[in-house]
Amino acid sequence: MQITGTITPESLMTLEAYAKYRKANQTAIMAHRKLRSVRLGEHINLQFESATTIRYQIQEMLRIEKIFEEDGILQEIEAYAPLVPDGGNWKATMMIEYPDVNERKRELARLIGVEDRLFVEVEGMERVYAIADEDLDRENDEKTSAVHFVRFELTPAMCAAVKAGAGVKIGCDHTHYPAHVSVAAETLVSLAGDLT
Repeated sequence: MQITGTITPESLMTLEAYAKYRKANQTAIMAHRKLRSVRLGEHINLQFESATTIRYQIQEMLRIEKIFEEDGILQEIEAYAPLVPDGGNWKATMMIEYPDVNERKRELARLIGVEDRLFVEVEGMERVYAIADEDLDRENDEKTSAVHFVRFELTPAMCAAVKAGAGVKIGCDHTHYPAHVSVAAETLVSLAGDLT
């Protein structure tokens, strides 16, 4: 599986080739996903996407849905490829996780707008707030969604600082979910690889 560059139908594997690849490489792909996952407090998980994670997601969707025709492949690429970071940003799938259904319903009502209050803070620099849900609005007047797609646009100075080893904090300053965490060194190395 090509793990960098633009995702095109030609760069994806056939269903047969992917079945073999998946068997041999699923553990490594899951380790990569875990490395790029940041827990923010008890109930928010940010899965920072990469060309590898998105290529895997597309291949999985093609496998599950048994899609092998070009139109279907293009639809999957169109749906997921925008989540690949493009050199000056980080993109993440934000999941709000409450195992109890009643608690989840109550908290999603309290957390309206939480996706807009997420931030990244590169050591010594201003906070960068998330740009959320560019594909479609994922909340209404009654509740927010349990899944959001967020993008953090970094300045060239921030990118250079991260690549040079600056620390990074991820946080949220929503009234009902104040939290922050320092990004682990090994996760930050992986995220720095997204930046040019």
